Amino acid sequence: MIMQTSSVAERCLAQEVEIRPQAIPNSWSGIEIGLLTGCQDRPYAYGLAMALISKGVHLDIVGSDEIDSPELHSTPNLRFLNFRGSQSNNANLAQKLSKLLVYYARLIRYAARSKAKILHILWNNKFEFFDRSILMLYYKVLGKKIALTAHNVNQARRDAKDSWLNRATLRIQYRLCDHIFVHTQKMRDELCQDFGVSEKVVTVIRHPVNNAFPDTELTPAEAKRRLGLRDGEKAVLFFGRIRPYKGIEYLLDAFRLLSANEQAHYRLIVAGEPKKGSEEYLHEIQQSIQRDFKPGQVILRIQFIPDDEMELYLKAADVLVLPYKEIFQSGVLFLAYSFGLPVVATDVGSFREEIVEGRTGFLCQPGDPAELTKAIETYFASDLFKNLKVRRRELRDYANRNHSWHAVAGLTRNAYTKMLGRNP
Repeated sequence: MIMQTSSVAERCLAQEVEIRPQAIPNSWSGIEIGLLTGCQDRPYAYGLAMALISKGVHLDIVGSDEIDSPELHSTPNLRFLNFRGSQSNNANLAQKLSKLLVYYARLIRYAARSKAKILHILWNNKFEFFDRSILMLYYKVLGKKIALTAHNVNQARRDAKDSWLNRATLRIQYRLCDHIFVHTQKMRDELCQDFGVSEKVVTVIRHPVNNAFPDTELTPAEAKRRLGLRDGEKAVLFFGRIRPYKGIEYLLDAFRLLSANEQAHYRLIVAGEPKKGSEEYLHEIQQSIQRDFKPGQVILRIQFIPDDEMELYLKAADVLVLPYKEIFQSGVLFLAYSFGLPVVATDVGSFREEIVEGRTGFLCQPGDPAELTKAIETYFASDLFKNLKVRRRELRDYANRNHSWHAVAGLTRNAYTKMLGRNP
């Protein structure tokens, strides 16, 4: 049964919200922030940084080569501090450890010398237990205010790797924060109930659209041709890092059922690199594809997808499928929206809040290939697919209205002013 939904997203879709640039009040300008990226997730760091700069915030961005981009060296009131350099997988263990220790030494020195009164942590780095406890205590001793973006409330629980030490260090970090940003109300509830965080210090900011990837004049028809898709074939896409909680095995089972109808002409694209530690899971996926499908039925791109190739897959596809077993929030969902691509997803995490049934995609029960099959078939029989050329533009407009960096930066800046004792 395809699940019906009445969500915040549906109410937003029904409203025309015009976003206009706003003047920056003097009381808000000149706030100095140290943005600690954890040397990962360049799109989020870039989007937030550019939006905050437009609001009059002064930023130091602590990162690595992975975070770097030309704009970070030419934007006024922004200083990029490359404390880690390259994170090449070709380096040996000693080289990686040396770079990591140098990074922490530079970070510790920066925190002591920086004029920034607020340190905003987007992600912790490799020594996560150390970051959550000792490093947090060090920041507090220096008199710093700490903001944290909790993209996952308890990622280890999601990955079935939870432990008392993980929960203890999470509790320490959450309790030492002056303000915490999460992406959904469900995450806020979990943060407050499981870790005793006061609701007063938590702000829900809807996950913004990704604006860091190139979007050229490449058309969906040309993108299909480049991937070897024929006219009339229905392209189903899984995109993102390969990890067990993402339920790709259920998608393969569903695609096997879809392929039984030889006249429907389905093609499946699986694109993304495996997360370290997921090698066995990836092997099982590859074995299943070789065993159960004809050559060419599944296009497998198990590799890092460069920024300038993202649009190729998102424009060639007719639908993105997220068959996750569990999730808090998925940036891939909003990446798809930003390219006008509808989504079929399982009803986990906050997907029900973000997917408008029949207008931006469809939901189904998790862990059930038959239900996932029905959801995909329902999508391809719907007006959403039949009018996809027009709906792509509507989806882009919806994403820009309701998941803008403008709104995220406004809420973030307001939290900064409260942390500094100012009146936002």
